[in-house]
Amino acid sequence: MYKLGVDLGGTKTEAILLDENLNVLERKRVQTPKNDYEQIVDNISSLVSELTENISDFSIGVCTPGAISNKTGLIKNSNTHCLIGKPIKKDLENKIGKKISIENDANCFAMAEAKMGAAMNYGLVFGVIMGTGVGGGIVIDKKLHSGRTNIAGEWGHHILHRNGNLCYCGKNGCVETYISGPSLEKEWAKQTGKSMSMIEIMSEIDNEIGKKWKEEFLENFGYALANVIDILDPDAIVLGGGLSNIDFLFTEGKKSVYDKVFSDLVDTPILKNKLGDSAGVYGAALLT
Repeated sequence: MYKLGVDLGGTKTEAILLDENLNVLERKRVQTPKNDYEQIVDNISSLVSELTENISDFSIGVCTPGAISNKTGLIKNSNTHCLIGKPIKKDLENKIGKKISIENDANCFAMAEAKMGAAMNYGLVFGVIMGTGVGGGIVIDKKLHSGRTNIAGEWGHHILHRNGNLCYCGKNGCVETYISGPSLEKEWAKQTGKSMSMIEIMSEIDNEIGKKWKEEFLENFGYALANVIDILDPDAIVLGGGLSNIDFLFTEGKKSVYDKVFSDLVDTPILKNKLGDSAGVYGAALLT
């Protein structure tokens, strides 16, 4: 059976077709319609039709921002706001005429890296997304662990600082409000008075203010991942998302994590992803 994966991103939607040996037969990227749910559904349906024009025996997995609520069957917790409260799984199945599997982007990332990427040789894998948001996915022996209510791995919304920064989820002090790209840029602007991108900030961190900003970043990163290790004790952690390109997270960042773990032995590998921004679409295909 062929495997088709679709990665619905904020700016691009990508589809990929794999054969039974996971070789890429075809792939295509198109722009994601902005704030238009119906167009998003039509977009995905068109991609599926194009890539499966000459085949009939295939499975479909879809990677989305947010998760399907086990209670309602509707999308929740999505930073693509037009998806929230929508029955995207049902609507896509009706449009395509075929059953699909659907998971959030962090779960698909974790699945891809555990099966095809940096963590292929590990049992319990925690996949981390650090970019516009902060998310995570858990894969145990190559199988996705979604949890009782489909929120397993959501480390971006555990409380790092009580009464801390306000999060879009309505709580205060979430990890995402301290170590996501936008939150780090916001903190930089607060400390320096300059609005800069993360790429620009990385070239400015050798001065006194930059060192203080970096120290706070590493401290928050350390506590956030140490909490995950204390609870989950994974065989490996894989970092993904735009912030995974920051080299010091794999050296000074790892030390900050290790210093805070509740154990006399800490050797959890913290790995850089191998699949880059294609992890989501591979992970989607691997859901089935």
